[in-house]
Amino acid sequence: MLKRMILLFIFIICMLPVQAVSNLDLHIDPIAVVKETKYVDTGDNVVQTKQLVTVKILSGKHKDEIIELENVLTGNPYYDINVKPNTKVILHEDVTEDGSVFSISDIKRSDTLLWLALLFCGLLIYVGKKKGVYSLVSIGLSVIIITNCMSPLILLGVNPVVISLLACIISTALTMYLVGGLNAKSTSAVIGTVLSLIFAAMLSGLTILTAHLTGFTGEYSMFLYSSHPELSFVGITISAMILATLGAVMDVAMSISSTINEIYITDKTKTVKELFISGMNVGRDIIGTMANTLILVYLGGSLPLLLLAGNVDLNKFINLNQVVTEIASALIGSIAIVICVPFTALVASAFIHKYSKKAESENLII
Repeated sequence: MLKRMILLFIFIICMLPVQAVSNLDLHIDPIAVVKETKYVDTGDNVVQTKQLVTVKILSGKHKDEIIELENVLTGNPYYDINVKPNTKVILHEDVTEDGSVFSISDIKRSDTLLWLALLFCGLLIYVGKKKGVYSLVSIGLSVIIITNCMSPLILLGVNPVVISLLACIISTALTMYLVGGLNAKSTSAVIGTVLSLIFAAMLSGLTILTAHLTGFTGEYSMFLYSSHPELSFVGITISAMILATLGAVMDVAMSISSTINEIYITDKTKTVKELFISGMNVGRDIIGTMANTLILVYLGGSLPLLLLAGNVDLNKFINLNQVVTEIASALIGSIAIVICVPFTALVASAFIHKYSKKAESENLII
């Protein structure tokens, strides 16, 4: 327990300079609740309906004020924000000489996410007990690393690939040592994960170079380009591929390392070669399900693109920049999972065989 607290303390100390460097001023739009809605036909030739919405502001300097504003509905579900009484909305405020003018920016959906997050945390702690708590802490630290460290540094011009790899290494170490403890098993999993991520980064760069990918994978890339045209979007795409791979690779690495460790604890006469063979046998079983899981995750996220294939020439569709990027990401992640098996099995069999007893007796980090 003390070692884990020291690990957290080191992480917090390392994060302090980054917090100062980021220096991001966050603007929070006011939240309001809809009290009443009225529909008014605009009378234009274009099919268009206007809502007169009465809202009560719940936050910000205009808290408790009741205002009426217009909400235009064009008939396009992608752009329309159709509200009803008791719907919580986010308001956009334009400050003019005559005062503030409000418009509905979007529906407040974070309450649903909060309930899902609480359900996840509760189940994780209930099922995982102490390990579940450590897993929850590691997830929180990983999110902090990405949002408070990696993202600001990328915006400041730091190479996205380098900073992403560093962030992944830190996140991996924190996760493995918090969940698995400071031992040869966790160290083997960290090394196996890091080697696989470096391989994935190199493969991502080679893929983007040979496929002539632009790094622009959707409207969010264009929004980011409009505000930060100086960024390397190819580098950001490689970073995204690395991050998407991290979770699955960590899972595979810890599974193999933990299995080899348990085998060695059960039978300490096992040689390094025998431990490696056992790790590879387990890894072959893991490969099929994990690679399949990663492919299905990408397919699920790209389902609209997949449905679009029926309306577009197949040759043109399969060569679209966004389609190639999504397929490449899925394949690179799957390749990283496969390559993680021999990497981790080799490192774990050697480390656990040589250092487990020493680490337990001397209480050392390998």
